[in-house]
Amino acid sequence: MRGNRVNRRRFIGGAAGFVVAAPVMSPSRSLAQAYPNRTIRVIVPFAAGGPSDIIARIVADAIQPRLGQSVVIDNRAGGGANIGIGQAARAEPDGYTILITTSAFVINPSLYKKIPFDPIKDFAPVCDLAVSPQMLSVLPGYVNTLAEFIAKAKEAKGKLNYSSPGLGTQAQLTVELLKLRAGIDITHIPFTGGPPAVAALLSRSVELVTNAVPTSEKLVHAGTIHPLAVSGKDRWFSLPNVPTLVESGFPGFITDTFVGMFAPTGTPKEIVDRLATETQAALKDKDVITRARGAGFQVIGGGPDALAKRVVEEVALNREIVQKAGIEPR
Repeated sequence: MRGNRVNRRRFIGGAAGFVVAAPVMSPSRSLAQAYPNRTIRVIVPFAAGGPSDIIARIVADAIQPRLGQSVVIDNRAGGGANIGIGQAARAEPDGYTILITTSAFVINPSLYKKIPFDPIKDFAPVCDLAVSPQMLSVLPGYVNTLAEFIAKAKEAKGKLNYSSPGLGTQAQLTVELLKLRAGIDITHIPFTGGPPAVAALLSRSVELVTNAVPTSEKLVHAGTIHPLAVSGKDRWFSLPNVPTLVESGFPGFITDTFVGMFAPTGTPKEIVDRLATETQAALKDKDVITRARGAGFQVIGGGPDALAKRVVEEVALNREIVQKAGIEPR
């Protein structure tokens, strides 16, 4: 991680290197004091109606009255989120274009041969908004615990299959990391979304499914599928009896999907700090927390330093998973 330390400092520092010479006010400070005085655009690199879009709209609604200006969502889907993220990276760094995106931000640098952004050099972190863990599930009666599944997989020696919502998703990388940590060999069957991946389990085409909790939660409560573990730091609020991967014997195994807010590098530090402060305050509102949970996310509200740390660590982790799992970049 020593090599990452320099990047992390650069990432956290953003545009904090300006100098104020009394009694002349710097352009950055003058701009920040007037901020915002017009509409703020939030680029979401996914189509409207998806989980990240819902969280972005919840956050936009919550910070709008605190900032005193309109905050509008601009969906720029395509290219596995690369198109929208790239547009945000090239936006004017004045605080009027910000990015709200998911873990694709830290996965895509390893998943694609060429992308139009650098997650560390091109962005200043603003706020770690919310997380949603992955859940590993089987059919009832197959096994009761993750340890039992791992034992079955070792006995089967490569004959078991698992489904996920798609290639390069956080769900796939979670199981690929489990394969590395547990020393098992199971074959990935990718689908185009969570529901088809679950359907593959229900039809017994696969032995394990992994996807975001909201996709499978109702089936768990109905007894249709059996959860083995969730990949978050803590147990999921509505599934208190489902252990985490850490509790299941894998220290430090946390691979939840996060949603974060970023500004283009060069955005004045005062503006980044204002956005972070107002967003963190808005995320403490009970209605915001309830709405986020309804969308399948747990509010985090971490500041710029926390988000910077997450980005550096997860870019490195995903690179390691992709390389060791033999996933060919697109």
